[in-house]
Amino acid sequence: MGLGSQAQAASYGTPTLSLSAAYLSGAVGASGDPVVKVTVAQSGADAGALTVTVTKSSRTSVATTADVTVTGTGTGATRQVAVAARGRGYTDLTVKVTGVDGRTATKTLHYAASAAVQQAADSRYFTGSSDASAAVDVGGGYAVVADDESNALRLYDRSVSGAPVKTWDFSSDIGVSKEIDIEGATRVGDTIYWTGSLGNNKDGEYKSARNTVFTTKVSGSGAATVLSYGGSYGKLRDDLVAWDEAHGDRYGFAAGTADGQVPKQIDGFNVEGLEFAPGSTTTAYLGFRAPLAPAVAGGKALLVPVTNIDKVVAGGATAVFGTPIELDLGGLSVRDLRKNAANQYLIVAGSWAADDNSDPYALYSWDGDPAHAPVKRLDLPTSDPGGWESVVDVPDLTVSGARAQLITDDGSADLYGDGTEAKDLTHAEWKKSRATWFTVGG
Repeated sequence: MGLGSQAQAASYGTPTLSLSAAYLSGAVGASGDPVVKVTVAQSGADAGALTVTVTKSSRTSVATTADVTVTGTGTGATRQVAVAARGRGYTDLTVKVTGVDGRTATKTLHYAASAAVQQAADSRYFTGSSDASAAVDVGGGYAVVADDESNALRLYDRSVSGAPVKTWDFSSDIGVSKEIDIEGATRVGDTIYWTGSLGNNKDGEYKSARNTVFTTKVSGSGAATVLSYGGSYGKLRDDLVAWDEAHGDRYGFAAGTADGQVPKQIDGFNVEGLEFAPGSTTTAYLGFRAPLAPAVAGGKALLVPVTNIDKVVAGGATAVFGTPIELDLGGLSVRDLRKNAANQYLIVAGSWAADDNSDPYALYSWDGDPAHAPVKRLDLPTSDPGGWESVVDVPDLTVSGARAQLITDDGSADLYGDGTEAKDLTHAEWKKSRATWFTVGG
């Protein structure tokens, strides 16, 4: 290097770059996958003149450098890196910034790609958690999603893949330190009701946190949504058992909640759906994954109305129950329950079994009348990883082409082909649940 070149190099600092996330997840054939922002700088130089490239992939079967797109060059300090996966698995991508004087700096982006799925163009992936179990629309194209492995409530943009916009956890307000096992949710006015499964844990042990129903108050909408704590109740399971015993032990709730009883058995005890009765703001249906009624193959799905749920959660009143409803869902049970303002219901139906990712799932419509049978709208795909757990909202089912967005619980899925269940992945950015739009109207 001559004296002139040395002087020029000395007039600039060493270039730097930073990544908005060191870990990124995508899917083969996906639309709207998350991206990583790259911020670059070099002392004495215009950041827009710096060049960002991806120079190496450690596993080209997952993604090559040609599968990476960098946008924003020449427009400032921030660039955007997007990856179009070509195969399932992991790869490390080397991101390089080149300064105006030719000096460089690099960072490693750890990338994971899950396999292609059915209806990939209609699917989005909500990252940060893999165990989505309940969701509520909050307007503006956003939804609050719960998972059954923590008490966090996450706000997502429903139209894109990626991390939550906001996160809340009301454990300290409720007075619990363990997971509530949130499985159902519904909204009335500015109040969202959330329920735990109310059942034992997978080892058949009673955990008091799971016997929780709580509310959050909603202000704002869309990306500006704010949640605040409302109230909670910790004895709904006890009330259900006492009510069932008082009515001849019809559904075996006492046995289903006994010490050592696993909840996800045909005669177990596990709540996964919550929705209000037609035209009511005080009577809510509890939808049971277990037991079936009766608890034999081909039994019916069970709904139990709580007629004073507003007083139960707000004031600690003992729950009062209405006449139970038994629905023919083809031997399947309730995995979620949601209605619209016109009292049109969608029911996500699935197996009562614990390891049921390959078992049938179906979507039914219903008018909320106990005397009327649900109608199967479609069979849900079961070849993809994860189990269908949530329906965000219900469109007008009389409109041809109307679509509903359903979300999977991918916690036990091997997303990346290395034998690791999603809920056990080390990095939150690699955990994800899939949200897919299905045509249900007409």
